[in-house]
Amino acid sequence: MSAPETGLRSDERLASDLAACGQIIRNGSKSFHAASMLLPRDVRAAAYALYAFCRVSDDAVDEGADPQAALIDVRRRLRQAYDGRPDPTSVDRAFAWVLEAYAIPFEVPAALVEGFEWDAQGKRFETLEDLKAYAARVASTVGVMMTLVMGVRSREALARACDLGLAMQLTNITRDIGEDARAGRCYLPTAWLRETGLTADDLGGLSEADDRVRGLTERMLDTARPLYASGLSGIALLPEGCRPAIRAAAAIYAEIGAEIARAGHDSVSQRAVVSKRRKIALAASSFIPAPSGAAHRSAPCAPSCQFLIDAVSAVPPPAPRADTPKAGSAPWAIDLFLRLEQRDLYPGSD
Repeated sequence: MSAPETGLRSDERLASDLAACGQIIRNGSKSFHAASMLLPRDVRAAAYALYAFCRVSDDAVDEGADPQAALIDVRRRLRQAYDGRPDPTSVDRAFAWVLEAYAIPFEVPAALVEGFEWDAQGKRFETLEDLKAYAARVASTVGVMMTLVMGVRSREALARACDLGLAMQLTNITRDIGEDARAGRCYLPTAWLRETGLTADDLGGLSEADDRVRGLTERMLDTARPLYASGLSGIALLPEGCRPAIRAAAAIYAEIGAEIARAGHDSVSQRAVVSKRRKIALAASSFIPAPSGAAHRSAPCAPSCQFLIDAVSAVPPPAPRADTPKAGSAPWAIDLFLRLEQRDLYPGSD
C-alpha cells in the first residue's frame, strides 16, 4: 500500500479528520461515545477512524435507495484508501491513515463489506457454520482490526478476538429474532427452523414466542456461551490496560443473553435490554481480574474466521511511527459493541 499524499498526513489535517470521526460516534451513540472517552486519547483516535468508516459505509448500503450501487462505491472507497488515494472526506482520509499505520490487511475490511452485501441481499443461512461465516464478517472483522490497533498480532490473540466477535453477534441475532422476522429478515439457521417445523415467514407472524421459538432461542444462547469463554480467555494475551474494557464489553453483551433467558427465552414479544445501572455495575466489576481461562486460550481458531488470521499473518507488522497512537487500551471491544448496537438505537434511548 502506498503512503497517502503528504498533504493529507499533516498533523493539523489528521487531527481535524479524527475529530470529525469522533463526532460521528457522538451523533450515533451518546452512551458509547461516553464509554470511548474512558480510553486513552492516543488509542481513541484509531478507534474513531475505524468506527466512522464502518458506520458511514453500513448506513450507505442499508439506508440508500440503491444498495448495490452503494456497495460498489464502498468497495471503490476501500480500494482507494489502500492505494493511498482516499476520497477527500475526513472519514476516508482517517481510515486510510489507520490502515497504513497498523498494517491492516485488505482482506479484513473487505470481508466486512461482504457482510454488508449479505445483509443487503437478505441472505439466509442453512447451517450454524453458515451463520458463523456471516458473523465473522460483520463482527469478528472489527475485533481483528481493533486488536491490531492495540499492537497485538499473535494468532492466538486474534483467534480469541474472533470468538468474542462471534459470541456477541450471535447474542445480537438472538435478541432480535422477532424484530428481524417482522422486517422480513431471518438469521436463524434454516436447518434449525426445519427441525422444529417453522419457516422464516412463520416467525414473522408470531406475536410471542411459542415453545419451538423458545427452544431455538435457548439453542442460540447455548451456542454463544462457549465462544464467550474462549474469547475472554484471550485477555491474558493483551496489554494489561486493555483487559477491563474487554471484560466490560463482553460482560454487558453476555448480560443481554441472561436477560433473554430471564424472560423465558422470548425474543419475539419483547426485546432484552440491560439497564444503565446494571451496565455500570458490570463495567465496575471488569477491573477485578477474572480466572485466566488458560484451557481455552490455545484452542483452534473458528473455521469461519481462519481466513482473517491468515490474512494478518501474511502482512509484516508496521514499523514504529511518530504519528501512530500507542497501544495501551482495548478500543476494539467497545468498537465492536458499538457496531452490534448501532442498529438498535432509538431516539431518546441514550
